[in-house]
Amino acid sequence: MNAYLIIREGSKWADVVRLVPGESATLGRAPTNTIVVKDERCSRNHAEVFHTQGEWKLRDLESRNGTLVSGSQLAADHTLEPGDIIQIGNSHLAFVHDLAQAFPDTGSLLRSSKAVGSDANGESEETEDAESIFDSFEPTTITHRKGQSRFLDSPVLDDTDEAFPKVGRAAAQLCRLAFDLAKSTDVVSLANMALNGLFEGTQVDSGAILLRQRDSAGNRSSEELEVVASRSDCEHAYHRVSKFLASTVLREGQAVMARNVMDDSNLGNRDSRGEILATSVICAPVRMEGQNLGIVHLYTTDVERTTDPEDLEFTLAVADTVGVAIENLNKRQVLAEDLNQMRSENVHLREQLGVQSEIIGSSEVMMQVNQQIGRAAPSRATVLIRGESGVGKELVARAVHFSGPRNSGPFVCLNCAALSETLLESELFGHEKGSFTGATERKIGKFEQADGGTLMLDEIGEMSPTVQAKFLRVLEGHPFERVGGSQQLKVDVRVIAATNRDLEKDVAEGKFRRDLYFRLHVLEIVVPGLRKRPEDIPELAEFFLRKFNDETGRKLQGFTPRAMEELLRYRWPGNVREMKNVIERAVVLARGEYVDHEDLVLSALKTAGDTESGSQLSSTGAGYEPTSLAEIEREHILRTLNATRWNKSRAASILGIERSTLDRKIRRYELAAEKPRVL
Repeated sequence: MNAYLIIREGSKWADVVRLVPGESATLGRAPTNTIVVKDERCSRNHAEVFHTQGEWKLRDLESRNGTLVSGSQLAADHTLEPGDIIQIGNSHLAFVHDLAQAFPDTGSLLRSSKAVGSDANGESEETEDAESIFDSFEPTTITHRKGQSRFLDSPVLDDTDEAFPKVGRAAAQLCRLAFDLAKSTDVVSLANMALNGLFEGTQVDSGAILLRQRDSAGNRSSEELEVVASRSDCEHAYHRVSKFLASTVLREGQAVMARNVMDDSNLGNRDSRGEILATSVICAPVRMEGQNLGIVHLYTTDVERTTDPEDLEFTLAVADTVGVAIENLNKRQVLAEDLNQMRSENVHLREQLGVQSEIIGSSEVMMQVNQQIGRAAPSRATVLIRGESGVGKELVARAVHFSGPRNSGPFVCLNCAALSETLLESELFGHEKGSFTGATERKIGKFEQADGGTLMLDEIGEMSPTVQAKFLRVLEGHPFERVGGSQQLKVDVRVIAATNRDLEKDVAEGKFRRDLYFRLHVLEIVVPGLRKRPEDIPELAEFFLRKFNDETGRKLQGFTPRAMEELLRYRWPGNVREMKNVIERAVVLARGEYVDHEDLVLSALKTAGDTESGSQLSSTGAGYEPTSLAEIEREHILRTLNATRWNKSRAASILGIERSTLDRKIRRYELAAEKPRVL
């Protein structure tokens, strides 16, 4: 049986390719294909059509954008049927067995004509010719484009425009008015906007929107009405609606139109000569959630301008739109209040938990720390946070937890250096009642408390070898037992460890298990000391100043230039923790509007990176001996080499120089002669 692929170009089916059994036809953008498809979304070798077991099949050649057959994505080899439309990007190909089905004008059948045939009895009958099977397939064609509806444009459509009847103009005005009302932020502006729209769409010159007064609970349920917005375009001021009309509309919930209306005193709607002012009145209920919230009151004082039923229809439509707008406005206000309350509660809870909302610091090194947190947070891997005491390792651990998929789980923190070996094991794994002296009841350990969340172990290097062994088994996924118990417990906990110790040195000296070190050292985040990121000092100082201003009620404006200079020059051996305490003390003791250098109490302690010789040079001048920089450098390099047992790679890392640079300095200062001999 013959088979063809018909290629569509634009709005017409153009080229025809005959499919030959035993030969596959490839489709793609490359010129080597049987059918070249010039489409950017087509891959170089996109698909192929091949003959097997008496059927023609279509196969997608792992193309980038896929192949569609009659609108469905091709997931496997597809058996082609006559009439199938193959779509590659914006290009289309049709599969047929008979070209006459696709192009009836070329065959014996003529489109939209009638042929004469014979039935079984030999009698002639008229049969309608079949149309092309592709006549129903037409590509989507964009016929019009418009960025803004004219129904939302101002000014209003002219009343004299015959192309738009009054009903059409009213619908356009109502559409634009509803669009504007939806953007209102308060009831007064909403009412004024609705009233202006009513004056444009009806034959009135005075009116108002009145709503029920609020009760003690804040709901509009009072029988008394208050004027929210009013307008008068005539010589008389707006006259309040009569009690009869107001009670009728509120009671029955229907809009009414009346003629020659007077107020209850029979005077309010008359002028000085006793003539009736309101010749035509419209009152419509403002409805919200099945309740009558208020009324729209409109009237005209001009005898030549009277309202008609279409004005009543328009007023009722606007009144209902106002009711919906007020309902939505109330809901937005409730949501805003709830959001503010939730934010306040969230801040309060975070303060109770000691969770900071962000890490303060915009220096390059802190940006790198934030990037490392972002990469580590989604993972389940163990994180090792390293840094000096007071740099904020726990804050980094909290950021990892709350930025990851376990943020809804618990975050449990334990300082391993604060407890003895027995107590640390009990805190980690829990204990049973009577397991040791003082165990008066069962205790749930930190691992169980952190199930489904994160456990942070600060000062992990202080953990005893015995606890390290049990801790390693839990990290490996093995169950554990409480102290004095026999029940096997298994938990799902992500561990974050923190330390300011040199774990590599502890491993070399046998103080820390090598296997535990490698188990913890999966992802590492190094938090730099404050003296290594001086750009963050002003930002941190201002943050702590605002914090302690709020806590103490002080209104300090900032820091004097001399005070900020002192903060920038100081080495901060206690890092951020020390700065927090220094600023808190300064806020309490400051006597002026600004924190001065005299309010700062800074210590004389050495930082972790200061050497003894450097400390001596920075102290008083007692015992001073003239020393060149070269001599100081030689002495410092020799001390570092001796401290690392002449491990040049480690010494170069501590000194912050390349290994080749260290070798040159060793030769320059002839330090090899002073290397200790190993007996």
